[in-house]
Amino acid sequence: MGNDQARLYLLDGVAHIAGVINEEPQRCIRSMRRQQGMRLDDRYVPYLQMADEALVSAFVERWRPKTHTFHMPFGECTITLQDVAYQLGLPVDGRYVSGCLSEFHIYIEGGRPAWVWFQELLGVIPPPSQVQKYAVNCSWFQETFGECPEDADDDTVRRYARAYIMMLLGTQLFADKSGNRIHIRWLPPAGYEELSWPLASRWSGYNPSGSEKGPRVQKWRLRIDRLQDREFIWMPYSSPDVLQVVHPEVLEPRHMALWRSVTALIYFAVIEWHQIDRVLLQFGGVQPPPHPALNIDFLMSKDGRGGDRWFPSTLQKWHLLWDSRQDCVLRFDVVADPEPSHAFLDWWSQHGKRFLSLETQLGDPRAVPIPVEASQRGPG
Repeated sequence: MGNDQARLYLLDGVAHIAGVINEEPQRCIRSMRRQQGMRLDDRYVPYLQMADEALVSAFVERWRPKTHTFHMPFGECTITLQDVAYQLGLPVDGRYVSGCLSEFHIYIEGGRPAWVWFQELLGVIPPPSQVQKYAVNCSWFQETFGECPEDADDDTVRRYARAYIMMLLGTQLFADKSGNRIHIRWLPPAGYEELSWPLASRWSGYNPSGSEKGPRVQKWRLRIDRLQDREFIWMPYSSPDVLQVVHPEVLEPRHMALWRSVTALIYFAVIEWHQIDRVLLQFGGVQPPPHPALNIDFLMSKDGRGGDRWFPSTLQKWHLLWDSRQDCVLRFDVVADPEPSHAFLDWWSQHGKRFLSLETQLGDPRAVPIPVEASQRGPG
């Protein structure tokens, strides 16, 4: 393995948070209390289902965009189409959501015109001077939804929360390079409260500790560092109580087969790589040392501007990969007790950055041998 690949797994690049973790041990992501001039009103919180920022930070430190996986002390794990099916209750097989952004309205439920859908969700239509094709000026959102009235009823709060979520999606998570407009294709996700999320809803009452976030992220970091592969639940959806709350459609064979497909996930110009060959343990397989990671950095610069572009042509290779998704389904032996193979653990101990906590908080990890029973998990 060359130097570039070695650096990939060591996470020592200056652009990755793990490279400076010792200089900023209490670094923690912060919720956007005010983003793009819109204050996060406490009344929006039930619609946002806020996460434990310290725990999220501890996992962000372990996320590697190059491999699309979390780097854990004992290997890699990631979010898969299986998680989408179980957590959100969504079937995953079907045509890609793509085409031309100027025609995105064909995906709106019931085939309603885009601006009708916009008014139903937000209760108001921006004036023509604030709209460029299907993109609305951020300044209009700031002026219209900047402060929720104190005496607002539930419907009004819901509309303001939807606007806030749209701004969060369009300016923080999936921003384009203009920086001052938001495309209204983010409208359908903003109406999420009408969906039923079978497993994700179990976390709706979770309320993380209000203590200082810096020390808590250090605590979570150390807990993850000390986590053993036998303590990690690789297949959390196998229990009967989980199966009872999932809609039967998402468990149809054509959907379940795609959980194991190495393919492209597409939303217009947004392309992500479903790289489950690196996380066979999540599907009951034995994990060998993985192949070199696919570099799709250049796709991260595609922001969807230019609403008349036909993305199935401009990004044809990735759309064809989704079209051939059934041909990319991995086939491997499923074992009763999936764990990393001896070959993988040996490779990971040499190439992975397994521990992020300060050395003073950890014992010498080199003294922890690879378990003997790992040699019985296949040659890798």
